[in-house]
Parts: sequence; C-alpha cells; structure tokens
Amino acid sequence: MFTNAGTSSFTSFLSKVAPEMLPGRRPLPPGMAADMAPHATTIVAISAAGGVVMAGDRRATMGNLIAQRDIEKVHPADAYSLVGIAGTAGIGIELMRLFQVELEHYEKIEGAMLSLDGKANRLASMIRGNLGAAMQGLAVIPLFAGFDLAAADPARAGRIFSFDVTGGPYEETGYDAIGSGSLFAKSALKKRFRAGLSIDDATKLAVEALYDAADDDTATGGPDLTRRIYPVVMTATAEGTHRLTDAETGAIAEAVVSARMENPGG
Repeated sequence: MFTNAGTSSFTSFLSKVAPEMLPGRRPLPPGMAADMAPHATTIVAISAAGGVVMAGDRRATMGNLIAQRDIEKVHPADAYSLVGIAGTAGIGIELMRLFQVELEHYEKIEGAMLSLDGKANRLASMIRGNLGAAMQGLAVIPLFAGFDLAAADPARAGRIFSFDVTGGPYEETGYDAIGSGSLFAKSALKKRFRAGLSIDDATKLAVEALYDAADDDTATGGPDLTRRIYPVVMTATAEGTHRLTDAETGAIAEAVVSARMENPGG
C-alpha cells in the first residue's frame, strides 16, 4: 500500500493504514467526558488591509480550575494561513497538527498549494470526522483565516472562516471570534471594527477584544503582567505568516491595560 500511488489527502491515507491515529476514530466509553480534559477558550480574527490578524488568550480550564496559564492556541496552518482552536485542548492541538500535515502533504503530492477555500474545506472534513467525540462533550471548534493568493485585490485578501461542530464552514465578514469568551469579544469588535484597518490597528483591536472577553468570562485569561504571559498574536499577509514577539505583544497588552486603568469600559 505504501508503494502505490498516493492520495493528496493525508487524512484519507491515514484512515486506510492507521485509522486509530485519527482523533475521531478512537472508541470512547459511553457517557459525557467534557469535564475530563482541559478546554481552550477564546480566539479572535480580524481582516485588515493587506491581510488578517488572529489572536488567542493563553488560558485552559478544567471545570472551575485553571488547567494551564500559557497554552498556545493560535498557530500557522501553512505559509499563508492561520488556525486557532477552542474546545477540548488535547484533541484541538492534535487536529491542528494533523491539518498542518494535511496541507504540507497536499503540496508535496500535487506540487501546488491548495486554494484558501480548499484549505477551509479540508479542515471542515476533519472536524466532521470528530463528530462522535463531539457528541460526548469532546468538541473542537477551530477558527481559520489566511491571505488569499488568488484575490483580485491584495488589500482585501484577508479572509476568515468559522465552523460548526458538524464541520459546516462559513466565511465571515470583517471579524469573528470563537470560544467561551466569543460573545464578549465580538461585542467589542462590533463597536470598534471598520473596513480597511491597518495590520497594526487590527492587532491592537484583537488584544483589546481579548481583554474585554477576559473581563466578563472567567475561562478567558487576560494579559498576565506579573508572569509576563500575553496573548499569542499572528498575522497572515502577502509576505506570509508572522508571529509577534512576546516583547511586541507585551507592549500592546500593557498599553491596553494602562488605558483601561483610566477608562475601564474602553
């Protein structure tokens, strides 16, 4: 089987040779399991002039406990796209890594990169494969965004895709957020977002939205100035994906916190 002509989908290949390695194909005991594993929380994405910004807080929770203070929920999917995870942390990280391999495998087999829509559809299929576990409380809902190399106008090439638990993909306009703090993050973005934001302005807005989410949602972690734990912030532009350094993100976060000391409501 390994010497035969292969499929461009690594997930399909894995389902044939080692299906037990796919998160959604593992048998689970009956009953709900949502409280047995850490959960990742809030991710925001904002389209900007020339690209897209994605940011995630660093807290993972297990019931009423903080399971981890510095989890990283935002990662590059490939050279021009980003993926953030909310839901069951362990499955989410595994799904994200499998998605990275899926895109790399396709490019090696086909000699070309998948379109942004094609990437979103591949991710949707992988989420659908986890539906059985999701129905037992081990759900993963990612947020996907990237720079569309095929866009007619590079200034409007930043695109955002959300998903439901069944794998349904939906393109969002302007911004979106997922996770337990998403309601508060989107409320903040709704008031402040405008088309044509610069990457720098969108970055600051993303950090502010996470701050507002943490202000009202206990599962979302705000900037931890004592431990110097700040949100993970990444961009995808025509130059590729880029992660802001801790120093860059820290400077933005500290400026946001300082401003809120004078005006708590923003």
